[in-house]
Amino acid sequence: MRFQSTETYVATGDLTVAVNAAVTLERPLLVKGEPGTGKTELARQVAASLGLPIIEWHVKSTTRAQQGLYEYDAVSRLRDSQLGDARVQDVANYIRKGKLWQAFEAEGRVVLLIDEIDKADIEFPNDLLQELDRMEFFVYETGETIRARHRPVVIITSNNEKELPDAFLRRCFFHYIRFPDMEVMKAIVQVHFPGIKEALLTEALTQFFELRETPGLKKKPSTSEVLDWLKLLLAEDLGPEDLKRDPAQLLPKLHGALLKNEQDVHLFERLAFMARARR
Repeated sequence: MRFQSTETYVATGDLTVAVNAAVTLERPLLVKGEPGTGKTELARQVAASLGLPIIEWHVKSTTRAQQGLYEYDAVSRLRDSQLGDARVQDVANYIRKGKLWQAFEAEGRVVLLIDEIDKADIEFPNDLLQELDRMEFFVYETGETIRARHRPVVIITSNNEKELPDAFLRRCFFHYIRFPDMEVMKAIVQVHFPGIKEALLTEALTQFFELRETPGLKKKPSTSEVLDWLKLLLAEDLGPEDLKRDPAQLLPKLHGALLKNEQDVHLFERLAFMARARR
């Protein structure tokens, strides 16, 4: 099985190599990069390219590693015992299977996405070390060991909000998704908007990259945001001549799709004021 770009996803050469290396080594692929660079979508496209189903585990700040294995609902079992429910005789009725369990017991190979692992507690990655390494875990309530029928393709994403433990990193194949350059970004845009005119695309992306490179910007706009911006430009039927920025503000047209906080809007307003003062 070999991963490659799909009709809806442009994968750079180094990313393709990283995915296929992780699949060959049967190690989790840890993908880092700026928010909005397509890390989560990568897992879905890997599944589509390899013809595999995908199981997605979206991690939150309150997520515990145990939830990925299973959860034992003792409260429901106690309530049912008080009501005389016969189901209480079988503890398996109160075991909720987690995403890893679902991936391990799947009839065929699957892609398992563990999304934004850095959102959880720092111990979260360490708590999954053995399970991801051995591809098995023990269910204490039932006394059974759950082993993976087929080793899943594990893709783990991180926004770099927290440092991950060294022991965890050693077990992964690592890849950092660099922000696309102009040519790669054009290819990405053309996948999503195949009919876009070259002049509009060039002007829009030139402004986009100039905006991203503005010193002092708190949140740089991402790939997903430039796609939203271009969608609005096309919906408004704007041409390259319509994108000329107002010298009084320096803000691009429909900038709300690109700038997501008031500090960055005020930054461009201050830059415009300074430019006027120098004249």
